[in-house]
Amino acid sequence: MSVGGSEDDDDAAPMSEINVTPLVDVMLVLLIIFMVAAPMMTAGVPVELPRTAAPRAASPSPPVVLSVTREGAIHIGEERIEEAVLAQRLMALKTENPEIVVHVRGDRAVPYGEVLRIMGRVTAAGIPRVSLISDVERGGAAH
Repeated sequence: MSVGGSEDDDDAAPMSEINVTPLVDVMLVLLIIFMVAAPMMTAGVPVELPRTAAPRAASPSPPVVLSVTREGAIHIGEERIEEAVLAQRLMALKTENPEIVVHVRGDRAVPYGEVLRIMGRVTAAGIPRVSLISDVERGGAAH
């Protein structure tokens, strides 16, 4: 790289290399600062927790997702199921896993009463833990 001047004048030529040593020094100092400060940010109120010999609670199994489509079809996971055999199928799932949780996804075009009727079938099958699934409203403002 040359910026004017004669070719004989080598002392006036600009340096075309970047010295990265100061950049590395600054980055290492920032890394050390964040390593020291990060543990202080995780603890809110200092609390001394009691100790126990009990094992950690096992994470619950994933929930069973029951979907009601716009056409009124019922699906357990990806499998379509008739409403007449829904209760028997849910009872079979409950015998496999007594702590079963069912999440109901109802299409917005399906009347609310129909979704509640399906939820009633779930609770009639002996599964008390039933939840409705919804999407987060975009824009943040309620209409």
